[in-house]
Parts: sequence; C-alpha cells; structure tokens
Amino acid sequence: MNKNTFLLLFVTAASLLSCSDKDDGPYADYLVARPITMGSAEFKANTVAVTEPVPVQYSGKIYAYDNYIFVNDRGLGFHVMDNSNPGDPKKIAFIKIDGNEDISIKDDRLFADSYGDLVVFDISDIKNIRVINRLENVTGKGNGIIYSDNIVWPQADFYDQEGVDSTKEVIIGWEVRTEKRLVSEYESRWNGPVLDSGFSNSSESTTTTAPNTGQGGSLARFKIVGDYLYAIDYSHINIFDISDLNKPKSLNDVSVGFDIETIFNQGRHLFIGGSQGMYIYDISSPSKPTFVSEFRHGTACDPVVVDGNYAFVTLRGGGFCGTETGLYIIDISNISRPRLLKIYPMTGPYGLGIRDEKLFICDGDAGLKVYDKTNVEDLVKLNHFENIITYDVIPLQNSLLMIGDKVLYQYEYLDRNIRLLSTFDLK
Repeated sequence: MNKNTFLLLFVTAASLLSCSDKDDGPYADYLVARPITMGSAEFKANTVAVTEPVPVQYSGKIYAYDNYIFVNDRGLGFHVMDNSNPGDPKKIAFIKIDGNEDISIKDDRLFADSYGDLVVFDISDIKNIRVINRLENVTGKGNGIIYSDNIVWPQADFYDQEGVDSTKEVIIGWEVRTEKRLVSEYESRWNGPVLDSGFSNSSESTTTTAPNTGQGGSLARFKIVGDYLYAIDYSHINIFDISDLNKPKSLNDVSVGFDIETIFNQGRHLFIGGSQGMYIYDISSPSKPTFVSEFRHGTACDPVVVDGNYAFVTLRGGGFCGTETGLYIIDISNISRPRLLKIYPMTGPYGLGIRDEKLFICDGDAGLKVYDKTNVEDLVKLNHFENIITYDVIPLQNSLLMIGDKVLYQYEYLDRNIRLLSTFDLK
C-alpha cells in the first residue's frame, strides 16, 4: 500500500467516525407514513348529505325526538327511524355528517358537529331534511389537524405530519415508505396520532327536557338548555346562543380540563363527566358557565346522570379508559362539596339512565341491569338482561330505549320491572 492510498483510507475512516458522532447513534430502516391531504373547503363540501337508509357500521349513541329515534354511526352521521309504533320501528333516512359525534334538537332544528363545524338542519319535514346553516371551526375539533373518519390507518413506525396546514388541509390517507431513521428517535417516538376511543360520551337530562327539545342518553356531548346549546370537546364547553334557531351564534368557550366526555343538566347546573372526575358548573348566567366544584376519581371513562341530591357515575377501566370500574354514587346535597357515598362493582359499564325509582345501567358485555334506587345505599336489583351487548339508554315517558351492538332494544315499564317490547337489527 503506497503512502497516498493509506492517507486516503485514514481520512475516509475519520470522516465516518466524525459523522457517526455528529448523528448521535446508529440508523435502521423504519416505515414512515406521510399524509395525503385534501383542501378543507373541497373536503367539507362533501361531508353532509341526506340519503336513503343504509346499514349501521359503528353503532354509537341514540337520541329521541317526537316519534323519531336518531341512531349515531360514529364519525359518519345519524340514522333516522320512525318510532310511531315502538313494536315495529322503521328506518327512513340516513343523515351523512362526516366527523360527527353528537346531535341535539329543538323546535325541528337539528344541531350537529362536523369536524369542528356546527351544522344546522331543518327537520320539520322528515322526508325533506335540509341544511340551513354551517358555522366553521367553532368547536375543539377545529383547532387541530383534521383526519377523515373513513381514513385507513396503516402500520407504520412513524407518522410524519410536519408541514400540514390544519387551517387549510384535511388528512384523507397515508403514503408509507421505508426510510432510515435514528434508532434513538424510534425508541422515543410518539407512535401515531391519538384517536377517540369511540365512546367519547354524551348525555341530555332525563328530568328537565323541555317538550320541544329532544332527549339524549348518558353518553351525550351536546345539551340544550333554554336558548343555549352547550357542546363539549376534549377540554372545553363550547357555548352557542340559539335564540334564533336558524342563526346560532358562537360565544366564548369555557376551559374545563382534559379528557372531557359527557354533559348532563339539572336545574341551573351542568355536570361534566371526564376521565379524571366530575365537574359542576353554574349556568345562572347561561352564556358564562362558572365553576362550582369537582369530584375527582381514578382514571376511567365517565358518564354521569343526576337525580335530586345524587349523581350516578359509571366508571369503566381498560384500554384508553384507565383502571377504575364501578358505579359511584355521589352526594351533591351540598353542591360545593360533592362527596362519595357508595361504590357498586360493575363489569365494564357504559351509559346509564333514571326513570322514577328505577336505575338502568348498560354494563357492556354483561348486559342491561335494572335497580330500584329508592335507597341509594342499598340498591335492589330488579332484573338483569344477560347475553347482550349494551351501550346506552334513554328512559322515555312510556318506554326505555337502549342501543347495543348494532341492535336497538325497546322495553316497556312494569311496576317493579321492565319487559322487552321489540328489537331492531340495524345492520
């Protein structure tokens, strides 16, 4: 080997060592997903439509208004059913609302969210449902990157969303390539976007619903009280003045906390359920809810309903939801100092509802449980409908609605029990 060749090899080796030090470690091949985007205006132009009935893909919550039932298809919209005959309900339409989580209805005006927009429908003619208004970027989903709810999530080691303009673009898909990345970067990566668990909840009061306002279950994120619509997102109460139903006005929102899931109203108070606790707000001044108190619990998914001096909270652990599971009964006779009264064990509860002395709990795969709550410290089980999957209930005046896995159940009240009235396969 001559002198010049030796020097060249020495310089090359030194250069490689220098680069290795500079790059802070070894590299490896990884799958990197980069977004395929569409302009927000073009995307939103196709997010809302009214079609003929279609099968349910991802059954979620339910909503009742007059003789109609609205069944949520998570992220896709609502199926409309004629329930004039509870023994034989019929599908009549599908309201396609991409990015939708909830609805609320007053005087034939249906309010729905769509990716951070508020969409207003006229449903006075149920066979000719029309969009009459749309307020853009007025809820929490409008403040971050929007993903199409029909998006197919690829297997990838990295999701590189750098450069996406959340004010102008929507992610509708992904392109995956193999690239070299630092092993240290892989080991400390954020592995993909955080998605909703599917039951980011919603709940309308079963005790104070006005005759011209619809009724949701305990998994509701929308609540109409008088001339105001309260719509919760991940961390805020979004407030709308709907005194003019055709032209709602977006007001200043109120920060609550993180992982907010459900909303319920009793009198002048809103009860907000979250994965870390229940938060109580005073709406004596309806445009400016003010914090009153909170009840903290272990991390869990958390719908809440209220009856008189007691709040009933079902906590569900596992997966995204944390560790706590059970029915928590909270004494709110002193609204400023809620206190835990009793815990009842449950398997994996979702929604719940109250009608007079009866308490209905959807205990997930464990079925529907019915209790006499006359003495909240000693609940008496009246019935247990097993071998069905249960998500949420709405106790109506004359019957109980329950949504399961693509099945709608209706029950009639008996003196100390309930009886199955009908089932409807939503597939």
